[in-house]
Amino acid sequence: MRRRPRITDAQRRARLGARHLLSPAARASTSEAVAQAVLALHATDPASVYLSVAARLEDPSVADLERALYVDHTLVRMLCMRRTMFVVPRELAPVVDASTARAVAARERRNLAKVIREQLGLDDRWFAETEAAVLAALEERGEATAAQLADAVPDLKSQIVQAEGKPYEARPRITSRFLGVMAAEGRIRRGRPLGTWASSQYRWIPAEPHPELPLDEAKAHLAARYLAAFGPCSTEDVKWWTGWTLTDTRKALARTEAVEVDLDHGPGHALPAHLEAAAEPEPWVALLPALDPTPMGWRDRDWYFDAGHKSELFDSNGNIGPSVWCDGRVVGGWAQRSDGEIVTELLTADGVGREARAAIDGEAARITAFFAEVRVKPSFRTPLERRLAR
Repeated sequence: MRRRPRITDAQRRARLGARHLLSPAARASTSEAVAQAVLALHATDPASVYLSVAARLEDPSVADLERALYVDHTLVRMLCMRRTMFVVPRELAPVVDASTARAVAARERRNLAKVIREQLGLDDRWFAETEAAVLAALEERGEATAAQLADAVPDLKSQIVQAEGKPYEARPRITSRFLGVMAAEGRIRRGRPLGTWASSQYRWIPAEPHPELPLDEAKAHLAARYLAAFGPCSTEDVKWWTGWTLTDTRKALARTEAVEVDLDHGPGHALPAHLEAAAEPEPWVALLPALDPTPMGWRDRDWYFDAGHKSELFDSNGNIGPSVWCDGRVVGGWAQRSDGEIVTELLTADGVGREARAAIDGEAARITAFFAEVRVKPSFRTPLERRLAR
């Protein structure tokens, strides 16, 4: 029996700097190039999109990223893998839509329609008529906030009950969930935020649904793109990142060019290009934001992360906070204080020499300048981030 190629943790870490943090030449590139490098930018926290780009470009520009998101639409915000918000390159959006987002949107619609039917007594006809009214209001205005749409379509102000009888019972309007369903289906999209680039309040604009692609073809395409960005990796990594079933994951991988390999933590998959020895990388450091696509890219993180630091850098739901990286490993965390200062803390001194510490200080100063007057508090706060922010 032919032995499978072996790829060590050290070899995987050697690829990270050039691929995810971009080569020195590519660091002068654009936000679209960053999204291509990491496949998709995690967008649950609006600020993470900007900070993930800022960490990877020599001269990041808020204006350039806003133009890509809100004018040229070369980057598209989508609710997709694992029912998570991502920003993806425009040419990849139909693939993401067919392979993951469409199923998420259908589930979101069913869940909301069930609540509306049971609590408000309104049927699918009402749902369709209200969607049409929202689209008409947007066509008339060009863009509108959720509050403006609720004024134009008063049924959006209808309230539902959540967690009835519990101490945390709530009676929210259906506005946000209804607009969220329409956005998930590609009928509307988020426009410019209200306030700074870190704001979570958006205007809404009309959108066209993505072109339809065959499901199996789209899943194979996404699996191949994931392997190109995050491989070598395990089957469980692909399953976790995409949110697919194990059966769908295996089928998608089988349709790619991936070959089976042995990783330090078990069997895995790699593209043929990954079997070539990686060039020895230049030393590098990075300050990546909460929910950055790199640390959130794999289920198995032992090859770049000390499990003993998990309680400091992750919240109880498995979301990573701001992290400090050195030569392919997470070595600490960082936070922004109320005065704008970026402070860091190393959780390990192993392999972090004087030059690396100086580079980390330099990155902290660079990110401080990028923030300027903007202040950001991560949505999912971790013990280390809370402590440093104080």
